[in-house]
Amino acid sequence: MKTTSVSRADAPATAPETGADPQARRILVWDAPVRVFHWLMVLSFAGAYLTAESERWRLVHVSLGYTMAGLVVFRILWGVVGTRYARFSDFVRGPGAVMRYLGSLLRGRPEHHTGHNPAGALAIVALLALTALVTAAGWATYNEIGGEWLEDLHEGAASLMLAIVGVHVAAVVVSSRLHRENLVRAMITGRKQGRPQEGIRSAWRSVAALLLAAVLGFWWLQWQGAPDAGDGAATVSSQVAAGRHDGH
Repeated sequence: MKTTSVSRADAPATAPETGADPQARRILVWDAPVRVFHWLMVLSFAGAYLTAESERWRLVHVSLGYTMAGLVVFRILWGVVGTRYARFSDFVRGPGAVMRYLGSLLRGRPEHHTGHNPAGALAIVALLALTALVTAAGWATYNEIGGEWLEDLHEGAASLMLAIVGVHVAAVVVSSRLHRENLVRAMITGRKQGRPQEGIRSAWRSVAALLLAAVLGFWWLQWQGAPDAGDGAATVSSQVAAGRHDGH
């Protein structure tokens, strides 16, 4: 029975969409931890990128960078022990699978994948790797380790990451249209069209709540440790006064 169930679940994953599946219904595909991770990563990357050039918002930039690093660690762990479609073993495929999927898109007969498609999986792996690189280089730069080349690496990797995000967003729009399925809504609700036996059993909301609490707690601690605006102004004033005194 178990073998039969798996084969049925895998069959539509590599078959082109030739029409509506009479057995298809809205099933739970993305668990809550995957969804919370996704939107926290979106928020953190957007915030970190927008505050990158501002000294005033430097603490926010650094805090969001650390958040992204922590999220990557969580996603790697959840990609090993999480639910079916969260696991790397379910969606990471070789170049051949990626090219086959892209070819099916060009032919207008896209392969149906209940979880991540091979091209989307490639983008996910690339973004996770780039996030690790960006945050490591950013940490070294913030702590004045390694010199200017690490700062250039940090900025270059962040720009490349932004480009991949742009391609990923465009691909989501195109895929949503070709598959006639709102993939953005699916990452909010966790539900997609599929056969009943393909759905996951639990959303694991408790793990998602712990992840969200950990991130919000970290942000609160960073906020509590932030220098007071008045103290900052007083420090600048004292430095200016010291400079005038030295000049005098």
